[in-house]
Amino acid sequence: MRVLGVLRLRHVGWAALLCGSSVLAQSADPLPLTPLPQSIVHGTGSITIGDGATIAVVRGDPGAAAAARVLTAHVKVERGLRLTNREGEGAITLIRDASIKGDEAYRLVVSAGGIRVSASGDRGLLYGAMTVAQLLSPDRAFGKPVKVPAVTIEDAPRFGWRGLMLDPVRHFQPIESIYAVVDQMTSVKLNTLHLHLTDDQGWRFEVKRYPKLTEIGGWRTPPSTGNAPGPKVGGFYTQEQLKALVAYAAERGITIVPEIDLPGHAQALVAAYPEFGVFGDRPEVSHDWGVNPYLFDPGPKGVAFVKEVLDEVMAVFPGTYIHLGGDEAVKDQWERSPRVQAQIKALKLKDENQLQSWMIDEFGTYLASKGRRLIGWDEILEGGLPPSASIMSWRGEKGAVEAANQNHDVVLTPAPTLYLDSLQSDRSDEPPGRLSIQTLADVYRYEPMPAGIDAEKAKHVLGAQGNAWSEYLATPYQVQHMLFPRAAAIAEITWSAKEKRDFPSFLTRLDPQIQRWRRSGVEVADSAFAVGFQLRGTRGDALRANRASVALATQAPYGTIRYTLDGKVPTAKSPVYKAPLSLKPGVAIQAAAFDAAGNSTARPRIFDTSRAALLTRTSSELIACPRGAFGLRVPLTSESTENAPVFNVNLFDTCSAYPAAPLDVAKSFTIDIARLARHYGLAHEARALRSHFNVTTYGELVISARCIAAAKDKTVKPIVVASFPLPDPKTAPTRFSFSGSLPAMAGDEDLCFQFTSPLSDPFYAVERATLSEAAK
Repeated sequence: MRVLGVLRLRHVGWAALLCGSSVLAQSADPLPLTPLPQSIVHGTGSITIGDGATIAVVRGDPGAAAAARVLTAHVKVERGLRLTNREGEGAITLIRDASIKGDEAYRLVVSAGGIRVSASGDRGLLYGAMTVAQLLSPDRAFGKPVKVPAVTIEDAPRFGWRGLMLDPVRHFQPIESIYAVVDQMTSVKLNTLHLHLTDDQGWRFEVKRYPKLTEIGGWRTPPSTGNAPGPKVGGFYTQEQLKALVAYAAERGITIVPEIDLPGHAQALVAAYPEFGVFGDRPEVSHDWGVNPYLFDPGPKGVAFVKEVLDEVMAVFPGTYIHLGGDEAVKDQWERSPRVQAQIKALKLKDENQLQSWMIDEFGTYLASKGRRLIGWDEILEGGLPPSASIMSWRGEKGAVEAANQNHDVVLTPAPTLYLDSLQSDRSDEPPGRLSIQTLADVYRYEPMPAGIDAEKAKHVLGAQGNAWSEYLATPYQVQHMLFPRAAAIAEITWSAKEKRDFPSFLTRLDPQIQRWRRSGVEVADSAFAVGFQLRGTRGDALRANRASVALATQAPYGTIRYTLDGKVPTAKSPVYKAPLSLKPGVAIQAAAFDAAGNSTARPRIFDTSRAALLTRTSSELIACPRGAFGLRVPLTSESTENAPVFNVNLFDTCSAYPAAPLDVAKSFTIDIARLARHYGLAHEARALRSHFNVTTYGELVISARCIAAAKDKTVKPIVVASFPLPDPKTAPTRFSFSGSLPAMAGDEDLCFQFTSPLSDPFYAVERATLSEAAK
């Protein structure tokens, strides 16, 4: 939460809804364009574009014809206007101009005589057309003609790599959902889609020479929560499907970069073809998220296999770059293999990291012989970077700085900022994901040109991309929720000039883009604009005083917060929030922010001040115990397609806490519990797991008070409130409850919920802790 009180729109001229045609902003207001163009010069006059307006292209120019088709499709969906394409004259003209330098650069001139887009390259024509599409859909007046003010725009991108990464491996996504992402990337001039196609949990790329890669490697058994596991899940894309996707993306200015991950993240490969593994054993396709031990064989047989796979990859994906992973390859299998150790010695290499570097160089050289370039995650630096390799820096920026200064091209995609599977807020209604919260503002604030790169080496920074890993993104809805609207922030930080970026201006221009996406059927998170509620003081304070003081705020400084206390949905005429609300418990606050045109910027959120609600905390409202931290928000099962329930968990210690429980008010408790799958490949981090001695067969739930205070002050002793033996996970339901009485204590005390189940069993999480003023 960044601000309290009234949050007002800064620039809203373009957002006004008119009865007839809508009018774009004049020079005092920003045009509804995302990303921000390099140069905008306002003129005088305007042109009105209505249904049936024509787009003119030159005969025999397939690039211009493609741009016209994409423009027509976007305007139909986003504005409800039907444009027609023809040769000759038109209200909108797309034309070549060799004087405009750069394939992605364009000039757009709007005058009373028409709209003219000029460019020398296909992408320039396309991006000019996408700017026209935005000018023709500036507000919510769907189906109405648009009066576009005179303006001249000169535009070109700052960086050449402006991308997103999708991971259909951990959770397979239907190919139609990838088409939807491609369409919406185009609308904000993103030009690179990185597809992570292989990993421990699945092989999604059809290799006709090796059919078992998808027949076996494309499917996995879900992890067990104690009961029998469910049927296998997975899928793969045929080469014909991917070729069609590549062509579709190319017409929209997007290059698809395929990733075949190696030498680690190879368990699905080894499950399909054990002979290409290190020891010849056949594991199951993994259902464990994280780091698994299986590596592929670095010997001649394995290298030849990869080259044959790459031949088929290159036949499908014509772009320059092929991504070969290289990340998180723990080298234990190589370390324990006499054959691999002999190979290291024969090649006169120092260690396993240098063997990986040698292997990367082998594949880089092979790709270069085919006119392609290898790119990999920054771990491939560790054994010395081969001359043929480019770097995708995800472990911060150190790898990018080091590689660029060695004259290697780099793409910035640092975790956690550009990891779009990170949650966007701490709200309980966020779907599963990583708990390293990255707001819209955090992404927008990121600067893709890292400090530490020599000025003459800056040319090696290709750009940046956001990554949506899918361990916890099971559905297209969840993927889109994580991508949008943060994709617009990535578009602007990679396209627009650094000195012109301005977050409040961006929010004003983002609002119409969100409406365009939603008209296209895309899920767009409203986390940045949703009203959040902050109880001032503890819940016990409110209960004892019978008075709750609640502050309201949004993440982003956009809109005016309005609220109701009578159970009705807030409208643009509801009271304006000005200061924290002081209420007698029992009132439910509903609130939403509204722009100057009276449109809500997010769906209303509710805060219940009833005594029962103040005594209850969900998993999202609990905190980690003193010796741990929550890292993930996970679903009930790994294959759940629902957005709830969700559980904030610490993988290394199954302990959570109810802070400042009012034990002078509450007399009893009910704890709702969920048993979750323990399916995490922790590799060498497994040593950090905390084991608790179980004194019953399957462990216990131990509830103790003053546990947080005791961790800070050794003179304070925790008090065991209750202890419950856990049931047999093979026969018990996955959700159950324990209830009991609370000891009478003075004031607020923390309560910790520690599970002591063996590390070989599934782990447990508290779904809800309900305290009650009634005695049991």
